[in-house]
Amino acid sequence: MRIGVSLPIRELKNDLAAIVAFAQLAEELGFTHLRIPDQILRPNNQHLHEPLTLMGYLAALTEKIELTPSVIVLPLRETILLAKQTTEIDILSGGRLRLGIGVGGSEDEYQFVGEDYKTRGKKCDEQMKLLKELWCKESVEFIADWHNISKAGINPLPIQRPIPMWIGAKASPRRSVINRIGTLSDGWFVLCNPEEFPKLNMEINDIAKKSGRDPKEIGTEAGVAVVGPREHEWQGRVKVWKSKGLSHLCIRTLGGGLSPKQHLEKLQEISTELEEVNAY
Repeated sequence: MRIGVSLPIRELKNDLAAIVAFAQLAEELGFTHLRIPDQILRPNNQHLHEPLTLMGYLAALTEKIELTPSVIVLPLRETILLAKQTTEIDILSGGRLRLGIGVGGSEDEYQFVGEDYKTRGKKCDEQMKLLKELWCKESVEFIADWHNISKAGINPLPIQRPIPMWIGAKASPRRSVINRIGTLSDGWFVLCNPEEFPKLNMEINDIAKKSGRDPKEIGTEAGVAVVGPREHEWQGRVKVWKSKGLSHLCIRTLGGGLSPKQHLEKLQEISTELEEVNAY
């Protein structure tokens, strides 16, 4: 099980030195990936840096750790531009991008950006198909509801062809989201509890098989908070998720109101304790 960590940018805010220190310490301690949230424009916006821009910055300041936005609200992004941006991050990072995507749940955000909230799922499916084409082919032919491309492609292409796409969803995803995971994605971010996971995972695996895919190619990642109300439970929760056969896990130091220094100390502490519970 690959264990990464969420970059606590809601609490680090504009302290760029702390953001870099956290990312570099996570890499030094052996965490495999760094997750960064996304939000464009909503009422009562939280403090969030634009994740793709931030990952381009961190790509130059790290060497091994995987960079994972989780998740980009895909229908709010222009597909061809996103293909170009993610390709650049993949090249700058040496092939370390794993793209988390979803359709979001804020009608306000869709209204502000000028996109149709009701068709977001269908558009996301089309975007995922087009992104794979753009990342893998020098010349693309693609005609669908939202896109019309003929004999054109991005240049250069990314290192990873295609860049892996993981889907974020609710704890109880809709059938359309389950189908999207099983047919189009490389993995999904698990928000259900460990008891509900096997049934949901089996549904996704069945859809993957029916579409001619190997379910083993679809990764799974849950999150575990190491601060806040459930702080005392985190070691046990890591063990439970590992027993469920997850491919990935994300540790979160966000939510306890820690200072930048305390975030770094907590990361160091967690790394030591993870070794003790044989999680690596």
